[in-house]
Amino acid sequence: MQKLLPSHKTAHSSHMPEVSAEWAAAASNLLSNIRSSWTNLTTVSLPGSEEDREKIWDPSTMFSEDLWLENEKNCAVVHKTKRGRKRQELLAVALGVKMGVKGALLWQPLKLFAYSQITSLVRRAALTQNDNHFNYEKAHNFKVHTFRGPHWCEYCANFMWGLIAQGVRCSDCGLNVHKQCSKYVPNDCQPDLKRIKRVYCCDLTTLVKAHNTQRPMVVDLCIREIEARGLKSEGLYRVSGFTEHIEDVKMAFDRDGDKADISASIYPDINIIAGALKLYFRDLPIPVITYDTYSKFIEASKISNPDERLEAIHEVLMLLPAAHYETLRYLMIHLKKVTLHEKENFMNAENLGIVFGPTLMRPPEDSTLATLNDMRYQKLIVQILIENEDVLF
Repeated sequence: MQKLLPSHKTAHSSHMPEVSAEWAAAASNLLSNIRSSWTNLTTVSLPGSEEDREKIWDPSTMFSEDLWLENEKNCAVVHKTKRGRKRQELLAVALGVKMGVKGALLWQPLKLFAYSQITSLVRRAALTQNDNHFNYEKAHNFKVHTFRGPHWCEYCANFMWGLIAQGVRCSDCGLNVHKQCSKYVPNDCQPDLKRIKRVYCCDLTTLVKAHNTQRPMVVDLCIREIEARGLKSEGLYRVSGFTEHIEDVKMAFDRDGDKADISASIYPDINIIAGALKLYFRDLPIPVITYDTYSKFIEASKISNPDERLEAIHEVLMLLPAAHYETLRYLMIHLKKVTLHEKENFMNAENLGIVFGPTLMRPPEDSTLATLNDMRYQKLIVQILIENEDVLF
């Protein structure tokens, strides 16, 4: 791949990631396919000697650093030019034929096409390499604190005066600041695992940032176990497991984290694992469908037109915090798999909506009447999310 990318770093190329031999081979194959396809399609004689024509397909020529910079500028020019041209002119640009000069051939569009493909390969390689880095935004959890001995604010670097309650400390990451300074601290909390005492009843975003995962490990491990041995279990998620065993699973996660053993040798009844997953969602201090979006989801579910209702629900989904959205997306994909085995487990989207509606969303105010009034809409929302997970997420 050394020939495909600039050999030395510049202001432009410094952001390009290194790629593996696999991507280099893919890029070379792409280049060969473009060349063979182009040779078969065109009947126009190419200008210059055979040696010059071969240079066109040399990766070191096609992807030299100067061309890399030049092509980015030309991409923008071609994009702007395409808007106002007729279809015939667009076709000419796509084929590389220069308008007004018969038989002349422009190689730049072809180079631009290959450049965009190689760039796509590089970007996908970079995304694959960075799968374990999840930049979910999280606000600090500040609480008034009395410091023993002299302390300085970690935001403004000034001394904290007083004998008691001199400032506030983030209970998740340990950041110490003045109470006034806490209003200006950005949402860049990086929770420390030493400060996270438990898994259940812990804020969802705090947990995933502390463990540097996309979703809570409870969700990943439980769903993996259920899909491995429980998708055909009759009444899955509706039938309750023994409460004592579910509490044992909860304590195992709180004690061992992602090392908790929930295999069939320890818990042969899959309903125990399903019950532990539901309990995790019920114990969240902020539900997966957050209090801030609750009323918007309820209003969206009341829209009579199916297409408009789906669009409204999608808009509200975009308002969820990143960790909540990803957890909900993963759960809906799983529940869709559950419905595919409806003949064995007797659990369709509506039945799962009845189970997970009150589990995934709760009204902001602790009102029994409001909960009862909204139950049918909670069920409907989860049902719609399951049935349309491929469209909504």
